[in-house]
Amino acid sequence: MGFIHRFGRIVISALLLVFLVNNMSNAQEIGLQLHSFRDLFAKDVPGTMAKVRKMGIKEVELYGTYGLEFPDFIKILAQNEISVVSYGGQFDKLKNFPQTLAEEARSYGAKYVAIFSIPFEGDSFTAEDVDKAAAVFNAAGKIIARNGLMLCYHPHGYEFKPYKDGTLFDYMVQKFDSRYVQFEMDVFWVKQAGQDPLALLKKYPNRFVLMHVKDRKKGTKNTDNGKADVESNVVLGTGDVGIVEVVREARKLGIQYLFIEDESSKAEEQVIKSIRFLPNVR
Repeated sequence: MGFIHRFGRIVISALLLVFLVNNMSNAQEIGLQLHSFRDLFAKDVPGTMAKVRKMGIKEVELYGTYGLEFPDFIKILAQNEISVVSYGGQFDKLKNFPQTLAEEARSYGAKYVAIFSIPFEGDSFTAEDVDKAAAVFNAAGKIIARNGLMLCYHPHGYEFKPYKDGTLFDYMVQKFDSRYVQFEMDVFWVKQAGQDPLALLKKYPNRFVLMHVKDRKKGTKNTDNGKADVESNVVLGTGDVGIVEVVREARKLGIQYLFIEDESSKAEEQVIKSIRFLPNVR
């Protein structure tokens, strides 16, 4: 049984290595986190997806189907020649039904499974919450990997509270097994928590495999509780994130997919401007 267990771990590690090699490229794809247009999708899914395609978007990160069943939603994606690269899932499903989550992601043709939050009690995220989450992510990550997918966690700011000589995120990086779990950086939330996205990329060059690119209105006050005014989301290149340097470093590190995300009420007009901005970053 010991040999079988060790052999299984070797196979999973080999699959992860193949996944990384096949997906490492200096060519960056500009995608969209569909949550940006959640209000538009709530009113008209087919029409909004057509708008996404007209913007030149071919790859997206999915988080919900806005009331449609799988056959109807994937048909609309296909009609617009849009591919799902990353499939957003819930922590509870990752914990209790990881195989089901993997199958859902595979049904859309996704390469990644992304989890956007970790539940915790009280007002503050703690080291104990990291320990509990790590147990879930590491166990589920093995199952996700067996399905040919990569599991990622997307920090939302509350993970950057001070802890020992660093932050809880530093502790999280240590606890989350790099064989099975990687990270998706949201540059806005890193900045919002008072951190430097560029410095974080350089500190952990091998742990970030996806990125949400968004900019923050100059003068916005930092918070480390995962909360911020959505209207502080601004067009890429007009805020204080330092997006040009961050995108350049992401390219250098081989982060292939940059998902534009804009949660403001001006998302439709701002996303178009951000799409035009990114190709000019050299």
